[in-house]
Amino acid sequence: MEVVHVGLKERSYYLYIDKGLIKKIGDRLNEMEIDKKIAVITNPLVNNLYGHYLEDSLKSADFNIHFIDIPDGEEYKTLETALKIYDSLINFKMERQSFLIALGGGVIGDITGFVAATYLRGVPYVQIPTTLLAQVDSSIGGKTAVNHPKGKNLIGAFYQPRSVFIDIDTLKTLPREEILCGTAEIIKYGVIRDRDFFEYLEGNIERLMNLDEEVIAYSIKRSCEIKADVVSRDERESGLRGILNFGHTIGHAIESLTDYRGYRHGEAVAIGMAYASRLSVKSGLCSNEDCMRVINLIENAGLPATIHGLDADRIIEALYLDKKVREEKVRFVLLRKIGSVEIRSDIPNELIRKVLTN
Repeated sequence: MEVVHVGLKERSYYLYIDKGLIKKIGDRLNEMEIDKKIAVITNPLVNNLYGHYLEDSLKSADFNIHFIDIPDGEEYKTLETALKIYDSLINFKMERQSFLIALGGGVIGDITGFVAATYLRGVPYVQIPTTLLAQVDSSIGGKTAVNHPKGKNLIGAFYQPRSVFIDIDTLKTLPREEILCGTAEIIKYGVIRDRDFFEYLEGNIERLMNLDEEVIAYSIKRSCEIKADVVSRDERESGLRGILNFGHTIGHAIESLTDYRGYRHGEAVAIGMAYASRLSVKSGLCSNEDCMRVINLIENAGLPATIHGLDADRIIEALYLDKKVREEKVRFVLLRKIGSVEIRSDIPNELIRKVLTN
């Protein structure tokens, strides 16, 4: 088993990475000496695949379990869905020391964390991410949220889980497009923080996409280590943590304009990373060679690097609805060189439009 520490003083916790963790979760939670009442938030697809394994493990450890199924999809990450979860928790008589478990991908993790942060002014929760994207990104760092019709993740809170259990076996049941989405975030970590890791991915991207056990285990661990380090240094995104948004500024605008249905999150982030890299060259920050290496790795993974069918002015307008806008200035994470980025708020709309239309 691989273990990664997220150092946040009294809010510190561990990420556990191994095969078959879901079947052992009851014993793991008993070691944490947690309350015996647990509500599991998941969706029907994940529940059908893994719910019975989790239920058997929890029951064998004498936990009182309540499953809450919510519909699958980003469009259901809303306050309306959160209200339905609150109703179910109230009916189950959840108490302040009772635990929530997020069993699923990023949507499940985000909304479970949001509910945990707000129900009874805060109840503990753990993450069991079942998608590659959630395993390397959204399950780590305590960002919880629901969407608003005008923007993604506009309503939320920073609220850390007690633990994250990453079961690599869950990747075997994922469709290829979900592996692609997680791969986009893995590539991001190499770009923003670790040139050696980026070069490792250049040489092993095909093995990663084929879920080679050695490559996928290392890639997940290294991605988690990078995010854990950044979060430990800047929990609430007052500075350094902003670099984790590389590719997300334009990516979130694309998701919003397509009602979260035109592109999966990882695909939108891949497109955003490609345009951020092009914008970096046009801004005189990085070499065209490094820009093309980023774009080539994105494309070699089978991810999109361009956007079609969306008006550049609509994208620019959507950028200003992003929660990271400060003083009506869009914040971009731009590339200096592979392994190093910087946050900029002085990029003119004319340059953004030029990059988007070329």
